[in-house]
Amino acid sequence: MTATKPSPATEDRRQRKARQTRDALATAACDLILEHGPAATTVEAIAERADVTRRTFSRHFAGKEDAALDFVRRDGDRINALLRSRPVGEPPLLAYRRAVREWLADREDPAWHVRPRMRRLLALADTEPELFAAYQRIRVDAQEESIRIVAARLGSDDVRDVRPAAVVDAAAGVLIAALRLWARGGEGDSAAADLAALVEQAYDALTSEAAAATPESTTEE
Repeated sequence: MTATKPSPATEDRRQRKARQTRDALATAACDLILEHGPAATTVEAIAERADVTRRTFSRHFAGKEDAALDFVRRDGDRINALLRSRPVGEPPLLAYRRAVREWLADREDPAWHVRPRMRRLLALADTEPELFAAYQRIRVDAQEESIRIVAARLGSDDVRDVRPAAVVDAAAGVLIAALRLWARGGEGDSAAADLAALVEQAYDALTSEAAAATPESTTEE
């Protein structure tokens, strides 16, 4: 007897259901951690809040910190997708910057960082060891993929050629610095309210400092 292959429509429904379940778990994890703190939040409580089983949680996430920070992983995936679509001849650092700009400017599917309570969660990730560790793992995964994308753009080897890693680490570091400043500003701090403006300022600072540090612009004592 031959098994029936699922139709594309069935697969699409399954994918939508899986995404809805994942989003519900991520939202529940974020809400509970902000309400009670990471230590007092359990996986069982997250699953109950999302109205799924503990087993379902484990199919989507390794732990509560990964669930709460799933928006970071999703945004990393979106930035990488935009980086892949940048014009081939565009310099890698500029391509990354413009991918980030496009991600932040998306009004149909806004970056999760600009949604309510995300600043509080990012600020908490700076002080809670487990959240910080999860944030770092997610960030590194996204940057490793970015390095592979940049290496492909350059037609180089991401293992032997230092350029892809140097570009991505610098470009991603700028974004992280802007996010940290934005998160520490607090919900009512108008000076740090515009994340997109902060990111542009941070990239301008990087490029101006890089230009000032070139051998042609410096003299040895």
